[in-house]
This record gives sequence, C-alpha cells and structure tokens, in this order.
Amino acid sequence: MEDARSRGVGGFLVPALRLEEADSILSLCHREADVWCALGVHPHEADSWTAGHQKKLSDLVGDPKVVAVGECGLDFHYDLSDRRAQQRALREQWEVALECRLPVVVHNRDSNDVMLDILQESCFEGLEGDFHSFAGGVEMATNLIGKGFFLGFSGMVTFNRADNVREVLPQTPPSRILVETDTPYLAPVPFRGKPSRPGHVIEVARRVADELGLGYEDLCELSSRNFYRLFSKAGNC
Repeated sequence: MEDARSRGVGGFLVPALRLEEADSILSLCHREADVWCALGVHPHEADSWTAGHQKKLSDLVGDPKVVAVGECGLDFHYDLSDRRAQQRALREQWEVALECRLPVVVHNRDSNDVMLDILQESCFEGLEGDFHSFAGGVEMATNLIGKGFFLGFSGMVTFNRADNVREVLPQTPPSRILVETDTPYLAPVPFRGKPSRPGHVIEVARRVADELGLGYEDLCELSSRNFYRLFSKAGNC
C-alpha cells in the first residue's frame, strides 16, 4: 500500500472471498483510513454458503468500513461450486445489498445469459454495482450500462490479445468507468507474469486514458469521482 500511495493511489477497496475473512479484513480497514472493503462470498466458495450466512452478512455490512457486498457472482468457467449454489448465494447476497442500500462487486465469467436473467427479476430492480475486471463483451456491457451498472477495467486492458476488453471502452459512458487491479491477479504490462500489486492500477489508468483519448490526470479524476459515486459510504468514513 505504501508503494501505491507513493505513486498517487488515494484509496483501496478490499473484496472478500469468504465471510470467514471478515474479521481480518475489517481489522485492516480500521487501521488504515484510506482502505474500505466489500464483504461477501465469491462464486468459487458458493458451496460453503449456508442458511446462516445471509443473516451474518447483513450484520457485518453495518460496519462503517463496509462499502459494498461482494465479491459475489457467477463463474461457469471453472465451476468450482455447483451452479445452483452459486445462484442461490448470489441472490441472497443481492437481497442483503438492497436491504442495506449498498452496491455490489460482481464476478461474472462465462455466465452472461444466466446473470442477465437474474438481473431481469423484478426483486433486483434498483441494484447498483461494479462488474469488476470486465471482459463480457460489448453486448453484455450495453445491457449492464442500461441497468445503471459500472464496469471495472483491470490489467487485462493492457494485454496484447485483449481487444475484447478494449472495444468495450468507447461504448462505456465515462460516468460508468472504474479502474482496478484485481490484485494479486492480472498484472498489467509491463508486470505481466508477476503478482499484481495495488500500485499497478496506474498502468491500467494510463492505458484506459490512452484508449479513450483522455489525459491521464483527467482519467484519474474521473475514476475517483465514479468510485465515490458508487461506493458513497466511503466518503462518509
């Protein structure tokens, strides 16, 4: 984090993979004024979601440092959890987010059709969130933007073969763009093949700015403004 701060990074959002991580994540957040978190259960861990988790999550997100629910979602690429379990965990986490008026941080891989079907359900009208490390294509992006979601662009935007990610950028309203690292994964060029670090978001931001024909400082201001718009609770901590 010190390295990232020295490069100009002004805040950090730490997503949980399991609720068992909540205490350690919250401890970090309360030690560092510029660190916030999302709490939830990743689709890879959805088989561990039990009847008591929804209530536990609802209680946890009352902490002032919890600014979102997540990382939740669907992953039909690895299928590390049963698909029905993934959908149940997703729905119940989204219910908590709506009840507690929080956005969601969404993982979505090879699951566009089912994800959109769930988003069409009337009970999830008004849900807000970040589809992070987005690589779902222009059609999916258009659907999500139409529903008011933000798209998070990670180190993939710098990869030579990631035209599918870059082609989404000009179709995304500036007010819906976020930049991120997905640390410790997807380190951007020139760090590809190494563990990603929070400070690498600078390389992501520079490439996004170049692709959009924006100045780097303008992109930084834009992405920071979008962060605090979506994760508004962070501005109150």
